[in-house]
Amino acid sequence: MLQRRIILMLVCVTGLTLAGLALAQDEKKVAKMKVLLPESDASLTIEGMPTKATGEIRNFESPPLEPGKEYKYTLVAVIKPNNYTTITRKREVKVLAGKEVEVDMRENDPVHPDDAVIRFVPTPPDIVEAMIKLAGVGKDDVVYDLGCGDGRMVIAAVKQGGAKKGVGVDIDPQRVKEAKENAQKEGVADKVEIREGDALKVKDLSDATVVLLYMGNEFDLLLRPILQKQLKPGARIVSHRFTMGDWKPEKTETLTGKDGDRYLIHLWKIEKK
Repeated sequence: MLQRRIILMLVCVTGLTLAGLALAQDEKKVAKMKVLLPESDASLTIEGMPTKATGEIRNFESPPLEPGKEYKYTLVAVIKPNNYTTITRKREVKVLAGKEVEVDMRENDPVHPDDAVIRFVPTPPDIVEAMIKLAGVGKDDVVYDLGCGDGRMVIAAVKQGGAKKGVGVDIDPQRVKEAKENAQKEGVADKVEIREGDALKVKDLSDATVVLLYMGNEFDLLLRPILQKQLKPGARIVSHRFTMGDWKPEKTETLTGKDGDRYLIHLWKIEKK
């Protein structure tokens, strides 16, 4: 009788212990995120919801989460390094209840590259002409302008430089409309193709023998690996003002424009791979 009573007591105690463990396991906990941003005034959304925090380091907590489960959050930062460039940077972050994760959004991730939009600022015609000369545009060239604006560069490449084809790409429908109209007015619409699209997502750059640019340092850094991968050896790249990080140009020219302002244009060439 005594032995049976002891066994019952052990069963009861064991049952209470297991119930306590189950309660502990089911207790929900928050996940913490420490987000690192390149600028203190960058805007940030989490799952599409705007956040109010500012600063280059921002801390967030999730609602209470089920333990043992993995949750995913999408973070989107909008960064404006200057008054003509808007960069959109995304991260997908996995979190666990009761854990903290650091999310570094200070640099572009080549696996999930940034999107960038550049405000159109036209290059003066005399500087366009100098860019075409620096690129050595001739009758056998196919010239691309990534972020073509009103189309002036590819139109000049065909009309003044004698290129057999010009391709302009711009994300702004209004600029695309203007560029097409300008190509028609200048009598080169049969040799100039204007496309609406993201200049960072052009798939046929291997056709280009010359690429003309006036975008921004941040954009050029995003474009650099695309150019180096897609362009064939011997292709030339000419940029008005902006460079490509530590990829040094083969030649840089300093010009005084007809407007009296000082201009820089840079030339790179694709070497054998």
